[in-house]
Amino acid sequence: MTLVKICGISEPRHARAAAALGADFVGVVFAPSRRQVTMGQAKQIATALGKGSDRPPVAATTEAVEEAIRSRRPLLVGVFADQDAETINGIAEECGLDLVQLSGSEPWEMCAQLNRPVLKCTKVRQGQQGEEVLAEIGEGGLVLLDPYVEGSYGGAGVTLDWAVAGQVASRLPVMLAGGLTPENVVEAIHTVRPWAVDVSSGMETEGTKDVWKIRAFIEGTKGG
Repeated sequence: MTLVKICGISEPRHARAAAALGADFVGVVFAPSRRQVTMGQAKQIATALGKGSDRPPVAATTEAVEEAIRSRRPLLVGVFADQDAETINGIAEECGLDLVQLSGSEPWEMCAQLNRPVLKCTKVRQGQQGEEVLAEIGEGGLVLLDPYVEGSYGGAGVTLDWAVAGQVASRLPVMLAGGLTPENVVEAIHTVRPWAVDVSSGMETEGTKDVWKIRAFIEGTKGG
């Protein structure tokens, strides 16, 4: 079954709702964004999800992540962009993050410097083919595919080419992001066959997370 990440959460009530509705990952954004959270907000969300520094670490494999989800879903993901490893490790420890996501221009080698499993964002440019995208993917992190949008680290609501994403997903597990909504997620899953899907702007109404949309998205994903 496809896993679900609800990203851009900034309020504990939305984190609790996502957890209750079956989200496998909840994402909080530390990178520059209108969804960026403070350390205080992140800690409140972590507390709402029962996270803490005493949680056992998760290995950087899909199998280990899935095992952790079975025992302590949802996993808390911190989204970073072009920040140094020391800063990311410190925030991850203080906020009880289970995973970190790198959404900037970080090299793949940086995954080895982090103390949490890494979702490494690979930006897919218009016109790229699957082999080109695969050639850009390194080792040490789990792959998140997101469309390249100039001036944005993610959450822009732009859809990438699902046929290209499917070429990549046929070779290795991927988390699919970019323009997903309750209306198109079933088609995306059938086309791409991703390991997981990641949604942020598609869960919002007038810039705020919408619990009805979160419910519809998760139900569509799990049932699709």
